[in-house]
Amino acid sequence: MKKSDFYFDLPEELIAQTPLERRDGSRLLHLDKMSGSIEHRHFYDLPEYLKEGDCLVLNDSRVLPARLIGSRSTGGSVELVLLRDLGEGRWECLSRPGRKTKPGTAISFGDGELTAVVEDVVEGGNRIVKFDYEGIFLEVLDRLGKMPLPPYIKEELQDSERYQTVYSREPGSAAAPTAGLHFTKELLGEIAAKGVRVCYLTLHVGLGTFRPVKEDDIEEHEMHSEFCIVPEETAKTVNETRKNGGRVIAVGTTSCRTLESFTTDEGILEARSGWTNIFIYPGYRFKCVDGLVTNFHLPESTLIMLVSALAGRGQIMNAYRVAVRERYRFFSFGDAMLII
Repeated sequence: MKKSDFYFDLPEELIAQTPLERRDGSRLLHLDKMSGSIEHRHFYDLPEYLKEGDCLVLNDSRVLPARLIGSRSTGGSVELVLLRDLGEGRWECLSRPGRKTKPGTAISFGDGELTAVVEDVVEGGNRIVKFDYEGIFLEVLDRLGKMPLPPYIKEELQDSERYQTVYSREPGSAAAPTAGLHFTKELLGEIAAKGVRVCYLTLHVGLGTFRPVKEDDIEEHEMHSEFCIVPEETAKTVNETRKNGGRVIAVGTTSCRTLESFTTDEGILEARSGWTNIFIYPGYRFKCVDGLVTNFHLPESTLIMLVSALAGRGQIMNAYRVAVRERYRFFSFGDAMLII
């Protein structure tokens, strides 16, 4: 299957730059994965599509304010984006400008409250950086760091909590699990009141999620790895749901990838943690997920390939053409799609 099979023309003005004032006021395109029929609703209508006995699975990862802007001891500014915690104050980071951050480069942030030394350059050009600070690193990061918004968002975010889900609690992501941004606590309460079981897992989203597919043959694409956790309670809830004939509905491609990574060929979700580089594209046989709440994704991305695996490439590409025609808002702060 070719990368070009997942191309669609997206007018730039449909890329949402700011979140709506009301989280659940975004539009919701419902795609029936069996018939291909489409309905246009709003996100607050989501409970109408859920049934007693269903299970909704959400990713509770919280975005780190992982973008740090500092200055080199020799002068000039440097921007680091934290990617992966290596332990003992060491992180793998993106660095700009890269040519100015050679091994041995010393960097200061916040008038010296946080300092760092570049230790190494790894494959791909990322830097291994050792930080020095007093106190708790996440608290220092909260004071000095900024949200690492996706490259297609040019507007400054006025309220950093709008790039967090209302249920986020496990710090570690470099980007938000954006399908969850539409939920409010009230909407989750309404869903639970219908007899839908709501449970959580964790996948820490890496910036690899924005990495383009470069190979024309998509099967040759090398997927990035991300760390995820399925708690015992979530595994039990999902397995009971499936045993009782309920539907498992993942909120976001991150939840979907975690569920599919840790589900056995016999359809049993295991409670465990680890790294996943699962790449889901048409032809994949789903072992756990029956439905998906998701945003609208980039052309030719691994994410549009995943949703195409669930609903069929033809139906997804048609739904995207309809979404463009109907002026839906795209990407992180955009509207949502329900595939069920």
